[in-house]
Amino acid sequence: MRDVAELAGVSVGTVSNVLNRPDVVAPGTRARVQAAIAELGFVRSESARLLRVGRSQVLALLALDLANPFYVEVLRGAEQAAREAELGVVVVDSAGSAVAEAGQLALLAQQRVRGVMVTPADGSGGTLAEFGRSRIPYVLVDREVPGGGVCRVLVDDVAGGEMAVAHLIGAGHRRIGYVAGPLGAAEFRDRLVGARRGIGAADGCASLAAEGVHEPARLMVIEAPGADIAAGRDAAARVLGLSAAERPTALFCGNDLIALGVLQALFAAGVVVPAEMAIVGYGDMELAAGAVVPLTSIRLPAARLGRAAAELLIEESGPLAAQHVHRDVVFQPELVARASSLPVRSPGS
Repeated sequence: MRDVAELAGVSVGTVSNVLNRPDVVAPGTRARVQAAIAELGFVRSESARLLRVGRSQVLALLALDLANPFYVEVLRGAEQAAREAELGVVVVDSAGSAVAEAGQLALLAQQRVRGVMVTPADGSGGTLAEFGRSRIPYVLVDREVPGGGVCRVLVDDVAGGEMAVAHLIGAGHRRIGYVAGPLGAAEFRDRLVGARRGIGAADGCASLAAEGVHEPARLMVIEAPGADIAAGRDAAARVLGLSAAERPTALFCGNDLIALGVLQALFAAGVVVPAEMAIVGYGDMELAAGAVVPLTSIRLPAARLGRAAAELLIEESGPLAAQHVHRDVVFQPELVARASSLPVRSPGS
């Protein structure tokens, strides 16, 4: 910094103001300092700046699984908000492991990031409680843990599950399977609650009875050990092993990766989608529309979740932090209907 000051003919304090408070420096002086910085290739030390001002310019996103495109969209929204505040975002991954999550949070605490957006792998909230001792703020993204005192950015997954099943019932299905990821995860449990509500609403629907539909709607729960394409293929094999009388005619899948695995297995077995088996996914990732049979899905506003989480962190860690009030921001999902679940019409109908 002294070399920059000497070349520009200003004090070290003026160089510091150009870097940290450029609005207080006269335009001509600011231009000379910026030219000297460019000529010398000067890069300021973030660690030194952090020691001086005590606040980082970096937010962190701790994703549950970076193989899931959902987190790419969350990151996109978070980066938009961070850029507007002249901040950056670093990304780390817990890979669904509470142990890895604890290690990543410890590393982020050591680096003194400004705040963390996290989808917790530890459902007990224990690792986050430990991280809270660092006094670095964090926001929960798309998942809840016991306790309070933090901001949460969520999607109404109960509404999403109900929406998916209502759509399948409206397409004429009465035997519906819910292919869940591990039900230890709150999002898959919430989607199951919604699916059951959809079944209950169909059973009490007078309009269906008026149309001559008297078979009660039924929901079969197929819990997969994972939440990826392989888990979907395995679940589909289990469904195909059922007798014709037991087998669902439609499957609501806990996320799009599971749904794509189901679709792959059904295609390999010669099962026609949607004529013999309809499918609805969850998340509406980009691959859903490009599947061999375009996939109906429940769309999540992932980028909006990311933006909202970053904005809450920026507020909580900024100059007005003392006025910050913890709150929940809840987004509503929406159904995007495509060929995988639409009723098949006979020729001439």
